[in-house]
Amino acid sequence: MLKESEGKAAVKLARATIESYLTDAEHFEPPEEEFDISPVFREKRGVFVTLTKQGLLRGCIGHPYPDSLLEEAIIDSAISAACRDPRFPPVQPSELQDIIIEVTVLTLPEKIEVPAEKLPEHVEIGRHGLIVKQGYFQGLLLPQVAPENDFDAFDFLNHTCMKAGLSPDAWLTGAEVYRFEGQIFKEKEAGGEVFEEKLK
Repeated sequence: MLKESEGKAAVKLARATIESYLTDAEHFEPPEEEFDISPVFREKRGVFVTLTKQGLLRGCIGHPYPDSLLEEAIIDSAISAACRDPRFPPVQPSELQDIIIEVTVLTLPEKIEVPAEKLPEHVEIGRHGLIVKQGYFQGLLLPQVAPENDFDAFDFLNHTCMKAGLSPDAWLTGAEVYRFEGQIFKEKEAGGEVFEEKLK
């Protein structure tokens, strides 16, 4: 678990990265030297950076698995969420004053090893995020997606399958399902105070 100060540093690093990259992508240099980076940022962690504008998603990309140092994963995810999310045009510098940044640090995903019909019993809304895999298809939904959309466990499994490009019931017909938890740090307003969001 990250301390509150570390969560604040994570969000500030994400914002500083996006601001720097949008100012001059060609000569971009990671801004980590401006921050008092604690040892946790040198550990390998999964992380997602989410951007919202006026309450609507504006970009969300990350590292589902701990394949990079947390610091590097935040920097890469922040740039990707702002400029490489194929669902949205790249963020413009003028938008940043209206964009709220959220960083979710993930636990290691674990495969749910139960019969398919029992899967909903092992998905806790407000606690778990999900990954669904089948062949080359993979989809992920963060823990906050289910409570934000009023999903129950069945809805959450269905929508994660659809995110993977599979049929909604793929979790019943052989797809692998993984669960993970996330610690969420978020700006109250664009560029403002950062708090840890606790899901219900």
